Amino acid sequence: MKKVIFVCIHNSGRSQMAEAFANTLGKGILVAESAGTLPGNDLNPMAVKAMEELGYGMKSHHPKLMTEEMVKTADKIISMGCGVDAAACPVRFLVTEDWGLDDPKDQPIEKVREIRDAIKLRVEALINDYREASQE
Repeated sequence: MKKVIFVCIHNSGRSQMAEAFANTLGKGILVAESAGTLPGNDLNPMAVKAMEELGYGMKSHHPKLMTEEMVKTADKIISMGCGVDAAACPVRFLVTEDWGLDDPKDQPIEKVREIRDAIKLRVEALINDYREASQE
């Protein structure tokens, strides 16, 4: 089983949504964690609300710092948008892929839904890639 780390600066929105989608939709194919380079104190309430609209609870999630152990055990490290604020992304040299997604912080729910939906599509594509690779 593959291990994927989703990273964003505060680990309060994008990476948390990606982790929730990946661990549910990719069960048996991959295991996901999320982390931040400067983790916040709480999850973005709009991200939590947007995920609850699709039936994904994130009440047990909390922002956490990316660790060396996470990096060592990961098959892939995906930044949710280091390009959004490259100066705050000291792990950009470890990133396998950057999805370049907008930050949902201080965004209205409509924009957060767009970001959520983009994350879901990318996570589904990632899962399909791993599924296809395992069948080769």
